[in-house]
Amino acid sequence: MNLKPLGDRVIIKQDEAEETTAGGLILAHDAKEKPQTGIVLAVGEGKLDKDGKLIPVPVKVGDKVLYGKYGGTEVTVDGEEVMILRSDDLYAVFA
Repeated sequence: MNLKPLGDRVIIKQDEAEETTAGGLILAHDAKEKPQTGIVLAVGEGKLDKDGKLIPVPVKVGDKVLYGKYGGTEVTVDGEEVMILRSDDLYAVFA
C-alpha cells in the first residue's frame, strides 16, 4: 500500500464482519454490524504539543486495536478497504 498517514492518524484494516449469530443464524449483508477491531497497517509521525514537542502515536504497525464505532474515514486503496483514524479514536490495543 502506498498511502502514508499524516500527523497522528493511523490506517487500519478492519476485521471481517460476523457471518452468523451465536445461535447459528446466517446474517443478511445489511444486518451485519461492522466490527470495531482491526490491524494497524501504517502510522503517522505523531502530533506536536503546545511546546512544539512531537508526541508519537501510541501504536505500531501490526497491533490489533479497538476503535470508536463512528470514528474515521473508510477509503479504498489498491482494491482494499481500509479505515483512516486519528489516534484519539483508538480505545485499546489487544495484548
